[in-house]
Amino acid sequence: MKALIQRVRRASVTVDERTVGAIDHGLLALVGVEKGDDEAAAERLLHKLLRYRVFSDEAGKMNLDLQQVDGGLLLVSQFTLAADTRKGLRPSFSSAAPPADGERLFHYLLERARTAWPRVESGEFAANMQVELINDGPVTFLLES
Repeated sequence: MKALIQRVRRASVTVDERTVGAIDHGLLALVGVEKGDDEAAAERLLHKLLRYRVFSDEAGKMNLDLQQVDGGLLLVSQFTLAADTRKGLRPSFSSAAPPADGERLFHYLLERARTAWPRVESGEFAANMQVELINDGPVTFLLES
């Protein structure tokens, strides 16, 4: 599994002009599921999402994690993260998990995140979503499990 995380001042997801998820200060995580991913991969990714130190401490160094700053986590499924872009001018999605597997693992990650942390929101799997964010930094990292 992959997650492109962005430290945000706020972020929201809208589907059909309806806000389905929103956070203030925290992390927006665009999540891609690849073939061969399983629940163990989701657990490793969740561990990183909650504990990756990307927030500044009192000295201005990235030394604090999401939980230490009491931030929100907004999970958004994004199968395009599994694209192979090494050749040609059109992405290949041959490494992406089949939709049923992607949905199952994304929901597993979401439920485990909600169990582990009280401020978790999400988009809607396979929906046409509009994502708005105020990137803080900007600070962006690609996490892989």
